[in-house]
Amino acid sequence: MKKLGLLFKETSENRIKNTLKSSNAVFIVRYSGVSSPDLSSLRLSLRGTNAELFVVKNSVARRALKAAGLEPIVKGIEGPCGLVFVKDEPVAASKILCNFSKDHEALKLEGGSMQEKVLEIKDIEAMSKLPSREVLLAQVVCTLNAPISGFVIALNQVLAKFVICLDQIKQKKEKK
Repeated sequence: MKKLGLLFKETSENRIKNTLKSSNAVFIVRYSGVSSPDLSSLRLSLRGTNAELFVVKNSVARRALKAAGLEPIVKGIEGPCGLVFVKDEPVAASKILCNFSKDHEALKLEGGSMQEKVLEIKDIEAMSKLPSREVLLAQVVCTLNAPISGFVIALNQVLAKFVICLDQIKQKKEKK
């Protein structure tokens, strides 16, 4: 029979490994000095973007991340750290984390990984300044629509000038 502590560590490690498989990104945050109610509000905010904050022992997190092939981000795990797993859009979760860290200076971003690419703090902050997915899609649609709109406006101007020309010819003939 296994000891309870060892069983808990194995369960936590398996949960990290399984969650990593279904996540688009993972961020490492240091939460030392953040109150429990503030951490709860952060968890609630992250839940709205389909992300979750998971607090686990550093040794367990290191083992799970190494096993998942994310060894370069292991160096960011020191002190009381948590892993933020993002299942959908990493931009929304990074915005929440950056805004929360501005309001609560005790929360510090340590790095992360997105689609097997290592992210540094500056990368996460740059990602948080991006517009949301919907805004980006709207900008792409407008960009694709611009040449067509310009063509339609040009054709409309040709027709409008033709009608004006016909009207002027009509007015000249009426004067004669």
